[in-house]
Amino acid sequence: MSATGTEKSNAGPHILVLPYPAQGHMLAMLDLTHQLVLKGSSITIVVTPKNLPILDSLLSTHPTTIQTLVLPFPSHPKLPPGVENVREIGNKGNYPIINALSKLQDPIIHWFKSHPSPPVALVSDFFLGWTLQLAHQLGIPRIVFYSSGAFYTAVINHCWLNSEAVRGSKLVQFSGLPGSPSFKEEHLPSIFRLYRESDPDSAFVKDSMLGNIESWGIVFNSFSALEGPFLDYLKTTSGHTRVFGVGPLSLIGVNNGLGRVNPDLEPSSKVFTWLDECPDGSVLYVCFGSQKFLKREQMEALAAGLEQSETRFIWVVNAGKDTAQVEDGFLDGFENRVGGRGLVIKCWAPQVSILNHQAVGGFLSHCGWNSVLEGTVSGVMFLTWPMEADQFVNAKLVENMGAAVRVCEGADSVPDPDELGRVIRELMRGDSAQEVRAKEFSDEAIKAVSDEGSSTKYLDELVKALSQI
Repeated sequence: MSATGTEKSNAGPHILVLPYPAQGHMLAMLDLTHQLVLKGSSITIVVTPKNLPILDSLLSTHPTTIQTLVLPFPSHPKLPPGVENVREIGNKGNYPIINALSKLQDPIIHWFKSHPSPPVALVSDFFLGWTLQLAHQLGIPRIVFYSSGAFYTAVINHCWLNSEAVRGSKLVQFSGLPGSPSFKEEHLPSIFRLYRESDPDSAFVKDSMLGNIESWGIVFNSFSALEGPFLDYLKTTSGHTRVFGVGPLSLIGVNNGLGRVNPDLEPSSKVFTWLDECPDGSVLYVCFGSQKFLKREQMEALAAGLEQSETRFIWVVNAGKDTAQVEDGFLDGFENRVGGRGLVIKCWAPQVSILNHQAVGGFLSHCGWNSVLEGTVSGVMFLTWPMEADQFVNAKLVENMGAAVRVCEGADSVPDPDELGRVIRELMRGDSAQEVRAKEFSDEAIKAVSDEGSSTKYLDELVKALSQI
């Protein structure tokens, strides 16, 4: 299951791939596409013009076996002109983007009918559940790809299937799921919490999500040692065994992860020079993903906690809104006070490379799924601060694994600096139980994508199923 090597003859099946235009969704889907090509498939990817550059690494690696179907991004009254990616509008944009993209059905059908060798199957993101109906019209099976985990999927499926009961509960019990988890209503996935019964966009999203449950096959960017009970649960509830855990895909993507290279911040930069001088496991990496921007009071509390912890750290501050909020020199003064003990990065950071550096021992994270997988692969423990989307579910997963401690929760919450500093200081001493568990799951993640690993076997089963269509 290596990312290196040459692809087989493209005599294999022709697959139509529809990614969802959000960073965390697209990169994993493109890593999966890379693997399918290495296994002999030929691919056509549906993409809109402004998202096409995200495919550059993949297309340059497979210039003959991957084609693109570039279609204009459809308009929607709730989307500003020119918006084609969630990063341009934030989490609130998911509903209108899902609805807008459904207008691509007719041009895709037209392209399909005129193609000399049309696709035999459709693989699409779970935010594009409407493609089940598209697949029915094309007469081909639809495989849903989850860039989130199997635990999240079990939770969100229950929510959509029992929406009225769930929305009326302050504490939602999932007694039928492995471990019988429970969540506060406000901690349920955002895509469900945004649902409004009287809103046409909401009704379409709900139908779209229910389409995922009815799809022919299900693929997860996850692995058995991390989510085995939930993969088995979904096999039972879906009524078929075409449920495949093929991750962590970031381990086997192009260039160790498509689109994750920044030419302006190479490993020889000051960040890695600084890390080289730090003791093993002594650095806390702090990052909240590409979409979340902290408020001023949150940044001040986090900075105070880091300062009081007396722990080495790297803090990635989102370029844009975060930076604009601190133009008065707040961060400059903070950096001066912590001296050489911490670095503040005010631009995109090579997260995978930083997490994999031997000096990094902890990850203060919002627990987006890609961050969870990248931290797990790296063997670092988590300090969780879930805020929205699937993050509360993901945080509970790593906490239940024994590899994490929650330090704050909620998009608007402000941590207590004294308590945050104390927890950071205690966890980063280098002898915590969470650190031990994190290293165990790292070994399991690497084993999963080895030649005899569970994810490799699942990928082979997926390819076999596609070849038999």
